[in-house]
Amino acid sequence: MRRRTVLGLAALGAAGAVLTACGEEEERRVAPAKGAVRHDYGPGPSQYGELHLPEGTPRGVVVVVHGGFWRSQYDAGSLGTPLARDLARRGWAAWNLEYRRVGPGLGGEGGAPATFDDVAAGIDLLATLDLDTSTVVTLGHSAGGHLATWAAGRGAHGWSEQVPVTHVVSQAGVLDLRAAARDYLGAGAVKDFLGHEPTTADARYDPAQQLPLGVPVWCVHGTDDANVPLSQSVDYVARAQAAGGTAELVEVAGDHFVVIDPASPAWARQVEILDGINADARG
Repeated sequence: MRRRTVLGLAALGAAGAVLTACGEEEERRVAPAKGAVRHDYGPGPSQYGELHLPEGTPRGVVVVVHGGFWRSQYDAGSLGTPLARDLARRGWAAWNLEYRRVGPGLGGEGGAPATFDDVAAGIDLLATLDLDTSTVVTLGHSAGGHLATWAAGRGAHGWSEQVPVTHVVSQAGVLDLRAAARDYLGAGAVKDFLGHEPTTADARYDPAQQLPLGVPVWCVHGTDDANVPLSQSVDYVARAQAAGGTAELVEVAGDHFVVIDPASPAWARQVEILDGINADARG
C-alpha cells in the first residue's frame, strides 16, 4: 500500500472512513509483516505485537503504539509497520504493538480498562523475548500517544510494570482526556473509549492527571494539526514542567500525519531524539 494511501485511511474523524473487511483483517492477523516475528500476549486476535529486529545488537527497544482514536478500523499493520521497519533499519528493536480497540470486528472489544490491560501486558511481554530492556521507549501517535505516555506511569495506577518504560515520545498525543472530550475530538472518541464523559475520577486513565511522570517525555506535534490541536501537547508540557517533571515540546511543520511519515523532516527530528536517548543510555 502506498504511503499516502495509508495516511489517507488513517484520517481520524474523517467522514466516510472505510472499515477494514473482516477477511482482510484476519489475513493480517495470520501473516505478520515481512521481516517481523509475531508474539501473542493474550488469546484475542488483537493481543499481539510484531518484533522487528536490526542486524546486530539492538540499540534499545522502541514500542510503537498506533493511533486511530482507539477505534477498531485502525490497526498496527498499516500505521505502525512503516515506523517499526525504519527503526529496525536504524538499529532499534521495534515492538509494533496491537491492542483491543473500540468498535466492531476482530479489532474490537476494547475500551477502558481492556485497552490499558493490553498495552501493559504487551509491554511486559518484552521480558520474555531475549531483549535488553534497560532502554524502552514508547513511541505513540495520537491515541497511541495517550497510551504511550500512560504506559510510563502504569505501575502507579494498578497495572503490572515488569518492564518499565524509560522514555516517551508522544506524536500529536491525546494527553488530556477531559480537554479532548470538551473539544469533541474524534467526534466523541473519548466518551466512546471510556464509556462516559471523563472526570477527575478517571485519573488512572488520563496522563494530564498523572503529573509529574517519572521519565522524560518529548511531545512532538505538527503546527498545522487539525485532528488533535497543538494545545494538547503545549498544555501537557507546561503542566509537567510546573509539576517538576521532565517534558519538552517539539513543534514540527505539518499536519497530524507528518509525524508518522518516515520520509518527513518531522520523523527525522524524532530520529534525532532517539539518537540522543541512545547516546545518553550508553554514556
